[in-house]
Amino acid sequence: MVPMQIAIVLFDRFTALDAVGPYETLARLPDADTVFVAERTGPVRNETGNLAIVADRTLADVPSPDILVVPGGPGQTAQMGNAPLLDWLRTADGTSTWTTSVCTGSLLLAAAGLLRGRRATSHWLALDDLKRFGVEPTGERVVTDGKYVTAAGVSSGIDMGLTLLGRIAGDAHAQAVQLAIEYDPQPPYDAGAPEKAPAHLVEKFRTNSRFILTQST
Repeated sequence: MVPMQIAIVLFDRFTALDAVGPYETLARLPDADTVFVAERTGPVRNETGNLAIVADRTLADVPSPDILVVPGGPGQTAQMGNAPLLDWLRTADGTSTWTTSVCTGSLLLAAAGLLRGRRATSHWLALDDLKRFGVEPTGERVVTDGKYVTAAGVSSGIDMGLTLLGRIAGDAHAQAVQLAIEYDPQPPYDAGAPEKAPAHLVEKFRTNSRFILTQST
């Protein structure tokens, strides 16, 4: 039996949990082969520069993964006009069973033209940017539209992974993985969404938003 291949894309200044959250869930699929890919092999630094994940394969090495995972992060903005990456996303999506994203990774899928006319989510500060690409933004934590599964900000990548696990391997397997990683969120504060957080914090983030596209569409 040929293993299901899961490709997690890396780029300079990605957000670590955007990639690691889906990895910790989806990599537990039976017979899964999970690979980190980038334009070049070697360590790829996260947004702070003090953590790196090693890309063992180049984009060219992995032309047709079964599951495609695109993280977000501050470095996403610089990738919006990266033709080799966008071309690879289109090629990989052509044969993928599932195409997914976390946080502003959905903007990269949108820039590649893969989400036009579809519902999708992203980090709450980036939702309006999806509209520029003909995407219907929604503030839901995980959105499934056909084979496209998008997750909201950062931590929601774990939810996306579990959602997809349930679709592929069944609810019992997804529940077993959730128990194995002890994913039982009990945050000390109820401020994880703009509707719940103190208004001054929401305004501060909106004013200093790092999610500003520097390229017109």
